[in-house]
Amino acid sequence: MTLKVEGDPGYGSLSAGCRFTDLESSETVPLLIPDAELRQHTWKPLNKKELEKCAGGPGWKKFRSRLVLAFWVGWVIMLGSAIAVIVQTPRMVTPLLLWWQKDPFYRLRPELLVDAENGVSQQLPYLKSLGVGVLILEDLFRKDVSPPNLTHIDRGLGTLPQFKQFMTESRKAGLRIMLDLCETGPFEPVLSNDTEVRSAGSGYMQDSLRYWLDQGVSGFEFCDTDVTSVKTLMEWGVLMQEFSSQDDERILMVRQTGVTLPGVTMSNLVNGSLVKMITKSLIPPSRHPLSAHEVAEAIEANLQMPQEDWPSWTVGGEVPLELQRTILVLIMTLPGTPIMKYGDEINPIQDIYVNVSDVNGDATKQSLDELRRPLALFRSLSQSRAREEALRFGSFTFLPFNNTMSTSTLNATATPPLAFLRSWGCVQLLVVFNLGPEPHAVDSEWTQSLPDSGVFVTSTGLDRLGPVSLQSLKLQPHEAIVIKLFHTDNSS
Repeated sequence: MTLKVEGDPGYGSLSAGCRFTDLESSETVPLLIPDAELRQHTWKPLNKKELEKCAGGPGWKKFRSRLVLAFWVGWVIMLGSAIAVIVQTPRMVTPLLLWWQKDPFYRLRPELLVDAENGVSQQLPYLKSLGVGVLILEDLFRKDVSPPNLTHIDRGLGTLPQFKQFMTESRKAGLRIMLDLCETGPFEPVLSNDTEVRSAGSGYMQDSLRYWLDQGVSGFEFCDTDVTSVKTLMEWGVLMQEFSSQDDERILMVRQTGVTLPGVTMSNLVNGSLVKMITKSLIPPSRHPLSAHEVAEAIEANLQMPQEDWPSWTVGGEVPLELQRTILVLIMTLPGTPIMKYGDEINPIQDIYVNVSDVNGDATKQSLDELRRPLALFRSLSQSRAREEALRFGSFTFLPFNNTMSTSTLNATATPPLAFLRSWGCVQLLVVFNLGPEPHAVDSEWTQSLPDSGVFVTSTGLDRLGPVSLQSLKLQPHEAIVIKLFHTDNSS
């Protein structure tokens, strides 16, 4: 159907770009577009061939090549930046710890490990489970004979075959054995005008050491008062090297009984490789039990000694019962290898609890729990040393309270808290302990230079868990706490 319209010839004409351009003289315009013609001019997606033709064009190839180039250039830039950051960042080189620098030493009499029924097979694995790495056997030789025969053990302790079995069981349990030769001297050559007598005295000691090295002993301990000759130490050092291997080095260690070592300085002993370890008592020996204040003064004096002369520590003198766990935490967190003596990790008062029996003759549950608690603390401290690098070879910083605690908080007779930091890289462990009988809150002025937040690692009561803020920390009487500090944006 068409509609004929008559009028101006220009009326109804369309632009050249439109589909209706040929109206000519007739002004007949179709009102409806046929379906076939409409489908002819409808948009259609490209088919596979048309897509392939467009994708293979020069424009697309250039765009894709530039996009891939930009990706790889960006990736190389990021990789180079990461490598530069890693190279320029200061790294803490982990020291190689030798066997005498890793696990705690444990000093005891050999008869404590001998069981008439079970021998030593049950005791040694138990000590290893507590974290002990080395046993120091003391009083192995008879002291009523002068000079003692250092190739024969005291008959009251057993026979040589039994000792060899003991050495075998120790190796199976992963424990090394050292012999305590303190107070069994003389170690120096015999003073005589007869050359043969002097040689015999020196050769006897060499032969005695060689005998025990052949049995598998890992080293010897002697007192500073027994040997004052550098020449003697050098001769013994040569003997140690003869029996040493790359995986099994034999060592000498000296126990310092005085303020200083006689004859030779401590630094010369260690730096000259004459001995591998020097031990010193943290608590000085005394004829009467020391008070908490006296113990605190002795510890504070030792903690402020020069770092280059730092030894390995042992408890030494008698410790009040209420301070025994606190001293245990201190010994296990100080620099150097901790050297414990049998009984240091167990409060003697618990022997009374163990002997307490109920009506049926059985030990009470409370006594068993009390017996496990100090051993659990010892195990916790050993595990913390094995896990935290800062406790094994971190730096030491003493943090005195006396300069910051107000006079209203502490009086002249009070025992101030003590604290120190063990630092390795970005890790800081704070060890703070209260030796006095009164609780102490940590002064806010004292914590200004420390991160405020942290998490408990262990404590004397094994009852401190989770996160902690130093601002709210309160020390209980006779308590020691180990805290791992967290550095945040608000802390310096």
